[in-house]
Amino acid sequence: MHVIAFASQKGGSGKTTLAGHIAVEAERQGAGPVALIDTDPQGSLSQWWNAREAERPFFARASSAGLEADLATLKDGGVRLVIIDTPPAITATIGHVIGLADLVVIPTRPSPHDLRAAGATVRLCEEVGKPLVFAVNGASPRARITTEAVIALSQHGPVAPSILHQRIDFASSMIDGRTVMEISSQTKSPEEVGELWRFLDDRLKGRETAPLATASFLTGSHGARDLRGAA
Repeated sequence: MHVIAFASQKGGSGKTTLAGHIAVEAERQGAGPVALIDTDPQGSLSQWWNAREAERPFFARASSAGLEADLATLKDGGVRLVIIDTPPAITATIGHVIGLADLVVIPTRPSPHDLRAAGATVRLCEEVGKPLVFAVNGASPRARITTEAVIALSQHGPVAPSILHQRIDFASSMIDGRTVMEISSQTKSPEEVGELWRFLDDRLKGRETAPLATASFLTGSHGARDLRGAA
């Protein structure tokens, strides 16, 4: 069983949206059973799942036994992938979750504030020796700042080859517990989610793909910044 944690110090990074979408896409691509765990006190992922009509992915409510015991129970029950959403702050909870994860996904919007905030999560992953990847989320098409963000992030870890763009279908699908793959979206959003899942699946299985190809987005080195110094 593999465990993916979605972690970001900054609220509004799209962490919960990506966690739900990747869980559904993993099920769609035969990687299930998939279980979701929500460790964010706001409970946004729990609320999204409660609005779903589909039974999969499963939702695992935290028990008094603790996260380690809950993960062991899920593994014994045949779950193959667990996706954990975390609070939008560097807390003891996030550190604990990262320590139990096989892969940490750091959703980052292409903005200076998000880039600075990512530094704290990167340091936490480094302290416990956990692999991380960045997922650029909420990007504007053809915006120069997206290129600059990818350049900056790539200095500190792999960047997923799928840039998820800001579109209304992501928000509208989450209202009733669905995803862009389930609302017959006519945009490229489902394709972007699928590409992100394939990248994460490769990382989990040790088929490490190269970070975001320079030919696609990295047209120069301008705009790069030190995440650790900025955080």
